[in-house]
Amino acid sequence: MSQANSLSEIEQNFSRWCKNTLGLSNAKIESELSGGNSNLTQLVKTDQRNLVMRSAPANTISPKAHLGVQREAMVMSELQGHALVPEVVAWNEDASIIGRPFSLIECVEGVSITNTLPNTYNGTSAVNTLGEQSVRELARIARAPWDKLSNAKLGKPERFLERQIQRWLSIRRDTYVRELPEVEEVGCWLLKNVPVDSPPGVVHGDFHLDNTLCDPDKPELKAVIDWEMATVGDPLIDLGLFLMFWGPRKIKNPGFSHIQKVSRRKGIVDRRTLVSLWSVESGVEIHHMDFYMAFAFWRLAAIVEGAYCLQFNGEINTEYAKGLEHDVPALLSEARLAMLGDW
Repeated sequence: MSQANSLSEIEQNFSRWCKNTLGLSNAKIESELSGGNSNLTQLVKTDQRNLVMRSAPANTISPKAHLGVQREAMVMSELQGHALVPEVVAWNEDASIIGRPFSLIECVEGVSITNTLPNTYNGTSAVNTLGEQSVRELARIARAPWDKLSNAKLGKPERFLERQIQRWLSIRRDTYVRELPEVEEVGCWLLKNVPVDSPPGVVHGDFHLDNTLCDPDKPELKAVIDWEMATVGDPLIDLGLFLMFWGPRKIKNPGFSHIQKVSRRKGIVDRRTLVSLWSVESGVEIHHMDFYMAFAFWRLAAIVEGAYCLQFNGEINTEYAKGLEHDVPALLSEARLAMLGDW
């Protein structure tokens, strides 16, 4: 069978499935959308409405590659009414339809903001509005009744932070390719200073402006997307991750400087003000933000160093992985500063 015939068969299978299962006619898988680092995000058009398809990459060789998409669909379904999540229209595990499992999600008309603002936005004022809305939304997610949702099965909140630190220390010790003394230094400090008074909650795992959709005409958060890393743990790690990319950075040439670049401007609301806002909105007093900021920089550095190791060993060759030669040590430098209270 030719590739064209095979593609036509997939399109027919998918269109038939949408009609029989969802009552949506003339369904077509259209262009790939931006956003989502590991999973495919594609626009689906039907006579009734547009949807977004999320699936594992078509060329994946892992039989478990779809589990992140499945996790995302489950969490988003459970969080309806508790967070700004798009509606999950369907989850399909039958790989015979398009060759792999997939979810279909409400298509939210919005923009993802990183380097530039829409022309309709009013500069610094608009960014401050989005920053405050994002922190309020994080507080709302933290207040979600995780223990009454099935997504509580995604993880165990007990010793969540300790297990995370131990895991990434162990991985970095086992996949060592260069001198990064701050991995051990900051990691050991984190283990000795794990907060014990933070309540458990839903954790998005990768919350920043890139993973939200905003109204294209005015500064308004419309949806939080990319939930495949969600779990149950300490929700303050989401606040730390969001704030590590927010506003002026503490070193001259920081890692991942493009993320939330729009917040690097004069007059931007500062990190500590946003921490206070999260505390008020969530009802949780924060006593250990130095820890959460250090943890955010350190954990991201420990995670992405894995891609640098693959690059170093010749297993991959990408511009992203090459950039990690600088980005990882830079993140660790900011982790150390945060550990000392300078964030």
